[in-house]
Amino acid sequence: MTEARVNPLVPRGSSADRPFDVLITPETAGWEYSGLRVVHLPVGGRVRFMTGSDEVLVLPLAGGCDVACDDERLTLTGRRSVFSRVTDFAYLPRGCTVTLRAPNGGRFALPAARAERTLPFRYGAAEDVPVELRGAGQASRQVNNFCTPESFETDRLIVCEVLTPGGNWSSYPPHKHDEQHADECSLEEIYYFEVAASPAGGHGCGYQRVYGHPDRPIDVCAEVRSGDVVLIPYGWHGPSMASPGYDLYYLNVMAGPGIRRWLVRDDPAHGWVRGRWAAERVDARLPLTSTRERRRG
Repeated sequence: MTEARVNPLVPRGSSADRPFDVLITPETAGWEYSGLRVVHLPVGGRVRFMTGSDEVLVLPLAGGCDVACDDERLTLTGRRSVFSRVTDFAYLPRGCTVTLRAPNGGRFALPAARAERTLPFRYGAAEDVPVELRGAGQASRQVNNFCTPESFETDRLIVCEVLTPGGNWSSYPPHKHDEQHADECSLEEIYYFEVAASPAGGHGCGYQRVYGHPDRPIDVCAEVRSGDVVLIPYGWHGPSMASPGYDLYYLNVMAGPGIRRWLVRDDPAHGWVRGRWAAERVDARLPLTSTRERRRG
């Protein structure tokens, strides 16, 4: 791929295809591996789909659900919102028929990757999710590593979620993972955003930067709001900027052709920033969430 073949910014609703509010496939993204669906279910609602050639996670964004995978079943407790707690999740193998049922309604992300191995249907407990505080100062953020190579086995899929306190920058310094080297892996990446509401009920925004190479142009500096998606086929990406007063959440979905590793390379112009973190404190507002429910005032 020499240049982006689709618009990297996918505004809320623009990729909707009933029953999904977000529907990103390798074909619609113009790449080979990574995908994402998001579905909103009313009270008592259900959705049925087949995983086909993908391995898929069921990740509650708001609410819980019952998950039936062929003849097996499990229940996800979920959470009130992405800003209230770390959630449990389910892994769905390729080649199965799935039904989600939400007794109390909810919104659910379905990160996906084209897979070769068929792994078992299984449950991921919230208590087993490694929660990392990354960076320092105004580059402090929380990373919930629930489906990374070290924390949960999949064939290709890598998924984590990042929470950035209002006014901070994350996905920083800018980095890339579009080449296959000893210190870098080729990974297609999807960012799905949500922004916390203000105490007055207002809806805030964040900003996302993506930029490319001379022979692989891409240029994004976009306002993002809840439900928006940014596709990153290649190039440097970051920062993800949280507006003051509005905490920012994004879900990262990654997959690629090589061995399942998450190796990135910093932009040489800005990588020096990491060296300053040892002398700075992590933002005292972190962690924003844990496995215990948090009430926001």
